[in-house]
Amino acid sequence: MRGLIWFKKDLRIIDQLALYHACQQSPDGVIGLYIIDMAMWQKHHVSHCQIEFILRGLQQLKLDLDAIGIPLLIKQIDKTENIPACLLNITTEHKIDAVFFNREYEVNEKKRDKLVTAALTQKNISVLSFDDQLIIPANLTLKSNGEYFKVFTPFKRNWLNVFSNNKNLSLLPKPKLINKMTIPASPLPATLPGIASSIDPALWPAGEATARKLLRAFTQENLLHYDTKRDFPALDKTSKISPYLAVGMISPRECFLTALDQNNHELDSGNKGATIWMSELIWREFYRTILIEVPRICMNQAYQAITDKLPWRNDDSLLESWQQGKTGFPLVDAAMRQLNTTGWMHNRLRMVVAMFLSKNLFLDWRLGEKYFSEKLIDIDFASNNGGWQWSASTGTDAVPYFRLFNPTSQSERFDPEGKFIRHYCPELQAFNHRDIHNPYEKNPTLAAKSRYPKPIIDYKLSRVRILTAFKKLTDKREEDV
Repeated sequence: MRGLIWFKKDLRIIDQLALYHACQQSPDGVIGLYIIDMAMWQKHHVSHCQIEFILRGLQQLKLDLDAIGIPLLIKQIDKTENIPACLLNITTEHKIDAVFFNREYEVNEKKRDKLVTAALTQKNISVLSFDDQLIIPANLTLKSNGEYFKVFTPFKRNWLNVFSNNKNLSLLPKPKLINKMTIPASPLPATLPGIASSIDPALWPAGEATARKLLRAFTQENLLHYDTKRDFPALDKTSKISPYLAVGMISPRECFLTALDQNNHELDSGNKGATIWMSELIWREFYRTILIEVPRICMNQAYQAITDKLPWRNDDSLLESWQQGKTGFPLVDAAMRQLNTTGWMHNRLRMVVAMFLSKNLFLDWRLGEKYFSEKLIDIDFASNNGGWQWSASTGTDAVPYFRLFNPTSQSERFDPEGKFIRHYCPELQAFNHRDIHNPYEKNPTLAAKSRYPKPIIDYKLSRVRILTAFKKLTDKREEDV
């Protein structure tokens, strides 16, 4: 029997469910396949830096697969709907008996995979799919009544209980093949037409080996202090594993189990830094189950449908100032400039800038979600959408609408010496630690001389506006009930 492993967001060979089972069940060899679907990337506003990251990752994956006897074919298609025919042609040409792939949970991807499965099974080709993106399959973390959880805390409690009762969870090893395929691998494109990123690739070396090295370094050096240092962007004490998780250069199981081992196998006790980081991986699981439960959020809709009635402002000038890091609020501007120059943003700052856009500028959160998609190297729809809707108070388990992050207070608390701000806003170098967080109020003469932009809104008035808008929405909801 010959197998084909269809790679998607799982660009690795260790602890890769579909690949492992393809090798186990295909004694006559396995072919690897990656399909470049520009139409899907464009439809989802996938950042150019992530696409380039994927291409570099494929170069490494090709070498890793070749070492275990699997040739990697690369196919580029014009339309997503051509993928079933593409797979049929390959399976026919190479006499493939079974196709293996890992599931994705977004609406368009599920529709695509359903069409692929139907086309292949009609030709008597077996199709086997796996829940590789999740540490625990979604169907095992349901409520006792079979429903999905809508709030994180009870989800986490149940998730930990399921994990505790699953004694067999372990990492799958690098697969070994019986027969080596002799089919020549495809040449890999170094670039794609229309794809160009300004992000220095040296910031994000691609490949599974790099991802595993980063994980080991983080868990050994910073994991146990994560609770006290994670919120300070100038310290650079977060894992930066997210780009590798987003495209599957490392598995979420390996991340969780490695942290668990560092925490002496304690799930919800022991070292606080370890448990907080593991909890963030569980948040990642939670947001994926939300995709399954509420597919409309994949179609540009809010989880809380009534919030689509909020009178979001339409102001391109405000949006552009936010995008370029020219709002006059130093921590917001430094965060956006970090995004624009590195393709990544510190996690706390993602919440700060998301609340600033949706609640202080009162711009539709979807504008920010789209911009993040276009810029982040670690763009992951479930986490990005979940984070934006949490911040905008439109999603599941969202922050209460009356809770806002004051960007000045956040700056004073988490960048007290202004180191992060000075790095990305060098025009503020001359300000002291106290004044740098609010330059026009503390030292307007120096602020004007520095040519740093004036605040584009009155923070206090913006706070009143968003609270009033949400209060009216809450009153309307109660009237409807």
